[in-house]
Amino acid sequence: MGREFIDLFNNWAESYDQTVTGHDPQYRDVFDKYDTILEAVASKAKGNVLEFGVGTGNLSKKLLDKGHQVIGVEPSSAMREEASSKYPDLTIHDGDFLSYPKPELSISTIVSTYAFHHLTDEEKGKALAGFREVLPVGGKVVFADTAYETEESKQAIFEEAKEQGFKDLLYDLSTGYYPMLSVLEELFQSNGFNVSFQQMNKFVWLMVAEKIS
Repeated sequence: MGREFIDLFNNWAESYDQTVTGHDPQYRDVFDKYDTILEAVASKAKGNVLEFGVGTGNLSKKLLDKGHQVIGVEPSSAMREEASSKYPDLTIHDGDFLSYPKPELSISTIVSTYAFHHLTDEEKGKALAGFREVLPVGGKVVFADTAYETEESKQAIFEEAKEQGFKDLLYDLSTGYYPMLSVLEELFQSNGFNVSFQQMNKFVWLMVAEKIS
């Protein structure tokens, strides 16, 4: 359920903000338009928000600035510490997409950036089933994460990373559970959501889903 990545994020916590601002050339394209992507997710939120994969709190800050009550869920203790030090008023729980404290507030939007790929496709389906229980009809799931439109586009990304010698990026792409858009669409629909996709950069897609049943 993504917990196998905790050591990675504990080690990455101190330098994460440098990575997302383009300091690491291997991940420059992954985090291209990073601030725009976070703003796009935050702009789609309504009401009280449940955020998964808080990381260092960059999306959380945008949500708080827009006046949302935010309940954060983050499995990495180091990331929780970083986010709490930056935003002391942010509520963050230890948990993940499949195991988290039941929100005491009524939740209208569930958000996440750069995190859903840590679940297998089967686990993604289980997570969405859980979101269906949390959200009212009309509630929203707004995610931004790497996904592939076609098998050809996936292979093109791998080939380019190989040609550039980006070994760390290749390892991440090979070990993460990055989905096809068609699989995501099926998972959302089978759990009672209408979903749309918008490409934000070479890697990342904005996913906006509304609970319809």
